[in-house]
Amino acid sequence: MPCSDDTASRTRHGNDIPVGQDRIFDGLADKFANSLYATARGQIRLAVLDDVLSRALPPEGGPALDVGGGLGQMSGWLAERGHHVTLAEPSADMLAGARARFGGLPIQTLQAPIQALPELAPGPWPLIVCHAVLEWLAQPREAFSLLNALLAPGGRLSLMVFNRDALRFSNVVKGNLDKALEDRLSGTGRRQRLTPISPLTHADIERWCREEGLVIESVAGIRIFHDYLRERSPSEAQLETIIELEKRYCRVEPHWRLGRYLHYLIRRADGTDPEEMS
Repeated sequence: MPCSDDTASRTRHGNDIPVGQDRIFDGLADKFANSLYATARGQIRLAVLDDVLSRALPPEGGPALDVGGGLGQMSGWLAERGHHVTLAEPSADMLAGARARFGGLPIQTLQAPIQALPELAPGPWPLIVCHAVLEWLAQPREAFSLLNALLAPGGRLSLMVFNRDALRFSNVVKGNLDKALEDRLSGTGRRQRLTPISPLTHADIERWCREEGLVIESVAGIRIFHDYLRERSPSEAQLETIIELEKRYCRVEPHWRLGRYLHYLIRRADGTDPEEMS
């Protein structure tokens, strides 16, 4: 029986342009370093994450798995706070950049995609960080189940995903009206364009957590104001003010819902076995 448009959309989880394989970022390490982390966008992202995670994570370190850790910004953040970090990243170029940047920190690196981690880094892990990864996968729902399987009972997942609703809003602001009306928002994973192939919604994450027996402890919007500014390269003084605004409103309704990214702290219920949920 043919599915309705609404059912088809839910099945694709945002991937309205079918893509057969995950996006791996070999050859793009410099682009990420220069166009994201060396800009106000990257500074805001890291500053808000620092504020959110510093409030939520215990001060004492422990084992942590950084899934799709890219250039290692979050692995470095965790290691500096006493965590024993394993950084898993499928791109050789990104992993080389991480090793060069954080060679002096106690970070173990592993070149592997998320699908290989149940075998190569099974844990169970009390803390998993997976930031800006699911939206680059052809099958993000299956990857979410893998993350759950890697968590220890009572373990926590720091998850950040690219927000499909914010992507729609920004396309309207830019004047891409037909694209927004037709809901053609996903990227194709080709060339050097960095529009995610599977942008996700808050409803996706809520539903997947229910299905997996996981509990959302908190949600925050990351870059809820900056990406809609007319001036995208603020002065240092302006940037400080923007960061303060981002921190102040990142958890406040309705502002967090339009963050370019949505960040979640998710917990496995004590004693919950993901095998029993399947």
